[in-house]
Formats: sequence, structure tokens, C-alpha cells
Amino acid sequence: MGIQKDRVKFNVGGRIFETTATTLANAGRNSLFGAMFDDDWNLNSDATNTEHFIDRNPDCFSVLLDLLRTGELYIPQNLPEKLLYREAMYYGLLDHVRSAKWGPFDGNRLGLARSVTGQAPGDGTAIRAGPDGGCCVAHGSMVHVYDWMLEEHPAINLDYQRVNDAGWIDSENIVLSACERLGKGDGGMGLFSASTGELRYKFHVKHENQVKSYTAGALSFSSDYKLFSSCKGRSNEYGIGVWDQVTGKQIDFFYEPPGWSLGDADKLQWLHGTNCLLVATLFPRKDNCYISLLDFRDKSMVWSWSDVGAPITDERRVRDAIAMEETSSICVVNEYEDLGFMDLRRSAGSVRWSSRSRLMKGKMPDEPCYPKLALHEGQLLSSMNDCISVFCGPDYVLTSRLRRSYGGSICDFSIGGDRLFALHSEENVFDIWETPPPPIV
Repeated sequence: MGIQKDRVKFNVGGRIFETTATTLANAGRNSLFGAMFDDDWNLNSDATNTEHFIDRNPDCFSVLLDLLRTGELYIPQNLPEKLLYREAMYYGLLDHVRSAKWGPFDGNRLGLARSVTGQAPGDGTAIRAGPDGGCCVAHGSMVHVYDWMLEEHPAINLDYQRVNDAGWIDSENIVLSACERLGKGDGGMGLFSASTGELRYKFHVKHENQVKSYTAGALSFSSDYKLFSSCKGRSNEYGIGVWDQVTGKQIDFFYEPPGWSLGDADKLQWLHGTNCLLVATLFPRKDNCYISLLDFRDKSMVWSWSDVGAPITDERRVRDAIAMEETSSICVVNEYEDLGFMDLRRSAGSVRWSSRSRLMKGKMPDEPCYPKLALHEGQLLSSMNDCISVFCGPDYVLTSRLRRSYGGSICDFSIGGDRLFALHSEENVFDIWETPPPPIV
């Protein structure tokens, strides 16, 4: 990299700024300033001899130039953040601003950054974090979409079809699964634009070469652009469907075997290391719990567990499950936030429970939200009532808790774009938790 120490002068909205080629190179090739360099990152000769006039806001330019110099973002109180984001987009520096506002995700260092009030009280279905720090919130038949600046985009309205799950294919596209409406032939899944809410195409289920209406449930995505969904049809379309994310075409279907439950699954999770799909159907959707690993290469169920026939108490009823590939195990949680573990290397076995929150026993709210689990780079997170617990280490010891008192119990949470989003049940409020950026040494 042959960056020279040449000085460069700008006239931005009538104010003069002077900087160096080294500072401007920090903006990267895809920024407005990238065109001032040749292929070897040497400043073009005319760039040093010219005062470059830019008809933009000088206050924002000053903040962004300081960001390129120091790596730190300081926004004066008299400068609206939306204005700074707009100017950063013009210069191609939006990613720099986003990276400076919060650091890499660490559950033990999260701080509450902001809370957003929803459009209607209660009964939020799901919240899903986007890959760039935005999110979407499903509420009945409506899905509200927010970018990383938490500006709301046009809502997605499914016309009274209840949304069961949502997932981001990328920062521009969202997949929604919905219930079938009796007599209408709707339901299923669709791919929607995150920015406009426009339906781009539907994911159809075919049985005996005929397109069938169906209810789509839990969603999961694989790294080779496959989309998985639990499906319930009117005839034999019970099981897990597989589609190509790019074309929307159905490419496979795993039919539900007798005596098992796949079509009602609460949770799907693609395991990249083993190329298998975790399918979990849990109480209270079903009276019993069914957890299995499916291998679509030979249409086999390679591992399974169920509590059918076992004596069940509230202390031992599974509310959520998540696969942990590094330890070849599945973690489950009960309504008291006790964690349990099952060994995937054994074809059958019991849950090894580990009590971690007995103080919760006897203090459940009148309308509790059942725990949800998430795993992020070795940290295990579990929601319980109005807080989220973080477990770390080989024995998954409780290391921190995230809690706020407003909004009631947490009905769902999601991690993505180095943010954690938590959706509360009573007031339809969602919180945004961020890790502070690392200090500049």
C-alpha cells in the first residue's frame, strides 16, 4: 500500500477542511473518497492540487472526518443522528458509523441502548434480528420492519393470516411463514422486500404433482441457500419442506412418520457441521415433546428423544431446545430456567438437568412467557420472565443477567448484527441491547 502523506483540501458547504491521504484511505475503496486513489492506493495527482468542493453539510463532514482519523464516533448533541446517517450514506461511510456505534457481541458486556414501543399492545409473535443490525417484529398478521438505524419501513400485511415465524435471507429479503385460512387457500410462505414490504414470490408445497395449501411454521436456513419449514396440510403434507432460497422452488420434503411430530414443530435449527436439521415440537403446542435430528441425504431420523410415556412434572417439561455442535449435545430448558443436556452421541437417553435458578420457583407471574434459548459464539442465553440470563464456560455457569422492568415478560428474543433484540409481551415493547465499542488505544 503506497499511501502518500499528501494533504488534501475540501470545501464542504463553504467550510474548509484539510486532511491527509492516509486518513481518506481509511474510508475504503467503496467510499466516495476511494475514487481519489489509483489501484496501488497512491493519491491521484489532481487530488492534491485541487480544492474539492462538496455541497453537503459541513458539521456532519467534520464528525465523519474525525471518525476516519481516530476510529471513534462522537456526535454533538446539537447534531441529529438521522442527519449524520444520511450524510454517511452519501459518502459511503455508513458501515464505518455502524461499527463505531457498538462493538462485537458479548453477552456479558451488553448494555440497554434503546427501547421501541410497538404499534399495538400485547401478543407479539416473534422478533428476528437482521444481519445488519435491524430487526422485524411479527404481531398477528402484521410484520413491522426496522433498519439498523431503527427507522421503520413499510409494514408487511398478510391480510389476517397469522404470522408464525420470520427469517432474514439477507439485509434486503425476509421470509414469513403463516397460517392457512380455512376456505381461502392462503397461508404458507412468502419472500418479501425488507424495504418496501412487497411480496416477491411464494414458496409452494407440491404433493403428487399438485400445489397444496398449507400452514407454515418454524423456519431455518442453511449455508447452501436452502430454506426449511415445518408444514401442515389438509391431506398428507405433514412434515418438513425444503426450498431453494434463490428460486423459491421446492426441492425436498421429509414426511412425518407415524407416532412422531414434525409438522407442528416449534423450532428448526440447521447444523452446519453435521448437515442435519434439529426439529423440536414442544409443550404446550403438543402434550408431549419430540426432538429429532433429520438427515435429508438419506431421509433418515438419525437421533430422537421424546417424553412420551415418561412421568412428567412442570420441573421437567421441556420448553425450548437448541443444538450445540461443539459439545455434540442438545440443551433444553424448563419453565424455571433449569438447563438440561442430552448427548447426541447416544441414540437414546435421559435429560441431565442442572438447576440454576431455583429462586424462580414459586414466583411465576400469572401469565408467564416460556423460556427461549439462543447460542452465540459459545455463550448460551435464556429468557425468563423480564430478564435474559447469560451462561458461559464448559459447565455453562450463570455469568450475567439483562433485565428491565417495563413491558412485562419477554416473549421472544433474537441475536444478529451484533445486537440483541428482546420483545416484551404486555406493552409490545422491544429492547435493543448492544456491546460498547472497544476503547481506542
